[in-house]
Amino acid sequence: MGYQELFKESNEEVLERFELAWGRIAEIGEEKTVPEVYRDYFQKTAQFLYLSGRILSQAETGELSERTLKECEELNERLYGELMGPNYADSYANPRAAVRRLGEPFGALLSFLYTELRAAAIYAFEGRKKNLTILYELLIEIYNCFEGEEGPDKQEIKHIVYWFFHDYTEVFAEDKVRELVDPDYDFFTNIVMESDFADLRYLYRYGEYIGGNERMAAQFLNTLTEQEICAMADTMTKGFAIGYANLGKDLSRKGTVCMEYPIGFERVVRAAIRNFANMGLRTTIHRSPFSSFDRGSSRRRGCYASSENRQFVFDHKADSAFYLDKSYVKRRLESMQSAFEKYKKQAGQYAGPAVMEVFGESPFVPEVKPEASRYDGAQNALNVSLANSLSQLTNTYIPGDERSFTIIAYPIPAIGPQFEAIFRETVVLNTLDYRTYRAIQQKLIHVLDTAERVHITGKNGNKTDLWVTIHPLFNPERETAFENCVADVNIPVGEVFTSPILEGTNGKLHVTRVYLNGLEYQDLELDFQDGKIAGYTCSNFSTEEENRRFLYENLLQQHETLPMGEFAIGTNTTAYRMAQKYGIADKLPILIAEKTGPHFAVGDTCYAHAEDVRVYNPDGKEIVAKDNSMSALRSKDLSLAYVNCHTDITIPYDELDAIVAVRKDGNSVAIIQDGKFVVPGTEALNEPLEQLIDECSIYN
Repeated sequence: MGYQELFKESNEEVLERFELAWGRIAEIGEEKTVPEVYRDYFQKTAQFLYLSGRILSQAETGELSERTLKECEELNERLYGELMGPNYADSYANPRAAVRRLGEPFGALLSFLYTELRAAAIYAFEGRKKNLTILYELLIEIYNCFEGEEGPDKQEIKHIVYWFFHDYTEVFAEDKVRELVDPDYDFFTNIVMESDFADLRYLYRYGEYIGGNERMAAQFLNTLTEQEICAMADTMTKGFAIGYANLGKDLSRKGTVCMEYPIGFERVVRAAIRNFANMGLRTTIHRSPFSSFDRGSSRRRGCYASSENRQFVFDHKADSAFYLDKSYVKRRLESMQSAFEKYKKQAGQYAGPAVMEVFGESPFVPEVKPEASRYDGAQNALNVSLANSLSQLTNTYIPGDERSFTIIAYPIPAIGPQFEAIFRETVVLNTLDYRTYRAIQQKLIHVLDTAERVHITGKNGNKTDLWVTIHPLFNPERETAFENCVADVNIPVGEVFTSPILEGTNGKLHVTRVYLNGLEYQDLELDFQDGKIAGYTCSNFSTEEENRRFLYENLLQQHETLPMGEFAIGTNTTAYRMAQKYGIADKLPILIAEKTGPHFAVGDTCYAHAEDVRVYNPDGKEIVAKDNSMSALRSKDLSLAYVNCHTDITIPYDELDAIVAVRKDGNSVAIIQDGKFVVPGTEALNEPLEQLIDECSIYN
């Protein structure tokens, strides 16, 4: 069974409703029965929805696949052009423009609706007639309220929106779970496995915005040999298998793996799918969230276009504020549980995600618009509670101690004219000899395991002065506090990490500039008291209030505080040298950036939901530092144990003064001094740093 069969019954059930609604949508696109101030809005919205219906019809007849490349580009521009570049300034999808053009009290609400209804194009490409129908009916119901000179009551419109999401949550929940765990939903898999990649028309089968990054990435990958492509795929899939082996988990008991990737990288994805098939794993692929039902963070998930307008995404990250309340949360959780029950067998077969990230976009400092939707205090608490409950629910059907993951990153053309050179160096970076790093990192661990606390200080304007408490070892011959992390689930190689003891972890973490989950933070400062954030600020905006709210909403993710879930020392000085050589340090993803210096994760530990799984380093010692006083609360109340986020913040080597291990007797041993590794046997890590100094001297 494929995705067309999955939707066949539901499509037939709504056929009459669809045709009636589509006909009415066509009429709205030409009518003038609403007050003039709203007329253009409803006509444009209806015309977009009508176009989506035509796309669905063309998909059903096969006409969509017969388009020329020029026709593909023209349709893509019709669907997404208004969201890109200067066009966005006047789009109804822009909350500021909508308020300016439509006024109060409906501007912001109609901007939300306009954005939500744009999902119609996505549903059309996938042939989901039921989903299209309910969007058509939503617009028609709201349009009817606006007809006449008096116009509607705002509460009436909010009521319609609220009950739409309440009534159809079961549909959205089932979509979400099915796409994650059911390989029979193969819309994306078919694109990857059946397309002729030399014919770039395949990119437009997704229904997503296709920009320069997607086209140029696909063209570049087409120049690589099959051997090069397979080597890239092998790095990812072998890492996934090694992750299972290292954790003592049985991969043979699983049946599916979820691929997450940027559009344009299909050649690598196809090779990876074949590799996974040889392991006995079928692949699932889902689309990056496009509805407020599942949109929230700026992190891209699933299959996604990297050329999207990040300001547009940021403007709408809190759109569920229009309907989020206790009743909705209860309904959402019931619907998700029902969906998981329906796909319980498939969920039990789910092995985890294999994730391909990209980097190279210019650092993004968003404009915070007062017109954009925001959660109030009660909704912030509800949102955090909902995330906790959804995490627990997922863990019930897909236990964390029975799954793993792997993640790898590559640059995209947006990184600049040296894209191809950076890409090839990244491939080398992702395939560094893990055995060399394993031996060197073990020497660092030997010293760190003797520490009661570790003291980290910054230089060159970095104000970091932080003490981290290390988990005590009761049997040092058999136990270790630090994991020796090589290139398995977390590629590239290069870090040792631990879950610190929260109590006694105090001081300031400061980074002059850092790029986290798609957002740039300038002069980020976090003050820790007993391992939890006690104060925070940055210099992104002109007022302290704006800076604190920005951090609260994005870094703290609406939590009043977050614990320090990880302390690590990145050892991949080769990655650091590459970043400095090409001037791309501000564009590296966390995945690579965390290997270029010490880093500190705020949020859950690396072992969240799997603390009771016994894990060993290559030397045979058991890693015992998997818990902290917060995660230990899981035996009493899971909602108190986890915060469902984990964000790594790295101090680069040029801002790092020292890392010193301080023992219980007061004696200390330097790990890093003046930005250089000083533990005997780790000298090789300094070679890329010294080479970088020599290169800079020659250049200057």
